[in-house]
Amino acid sequence: MTLKTLVVGPFQVNCYLYWDETSGDGLIIDPGAEETLIIDSVSRAGFKPRAILLTHGHADHIAAVAPVKGEYNVPLYVGDGEQDLLSNPSANVSAFFADPIVAPPADFLLTDEQVVDIGSVSLRVLKTPGHSPGGVCYLDESKGILFCGDTIFYGSIGRTDFPGCSHQALIKSINDKIMKLPDDVICYPGHGPETSVGNERMNNPFLRGDYFV
Repeated sequence: MTLKTLVVGPFQVNCYLYWDETSGDGLIIDPGAEETLIIDSVSRAGFKPRAILLTHGHADHIAAVAPVKGEYNVPLYVGDGEQDLLSNPSANVSAFFADPIVAPPADFLLTDEQVVDIGSVSLRVLKTPGHSPGGVCYLDESKGILFCGDTIFYGSIGRTDFPGCSHQALIKSINDKIMKLPDDVICYPGHGPETSVGNERMNNPFLRGDYFV
């Protein structure tokens, strides 16, 4: 598997291109902006996109979904519970800015522990609400890679002051789903540098005291 990170848009979202060099099957995860860059990068990488996966539906992660989906005519996957964020600028927070954003409806709504097989790529869905109502992470168990969106960052966690957020739910999601993974699983977040489960277990200040179990 090959992974390429594109940092896109004014909020510096990590859009991930993840593909199998052997089969040429690949995924686009969180196309948050700059569709031309994403499409050009896919072309240079030489893989065939089979799907768009969203970790959640906030505007900074979905602004390029419509043009990228239109370019490749591929299905859109998102966690069940994020539907309103795709269609409602107030829910996805873009209503507070000058350019309200909507995305096409999802083709597939994902549930906790569901295994998604797309071409030769297989990912396990971890439901991690808190930063958004139906946010998910995607785990490639064979490679020890977790695409964790805005659930957890290097030394931090996702915001919980948006509509539909819950700090308590987010901490529970992290403890129940991410902290139970092996220490060497590499976490690729929605913003900022990569980290690991072990690093966050030891050093993340939001996962200490009463919040850490």
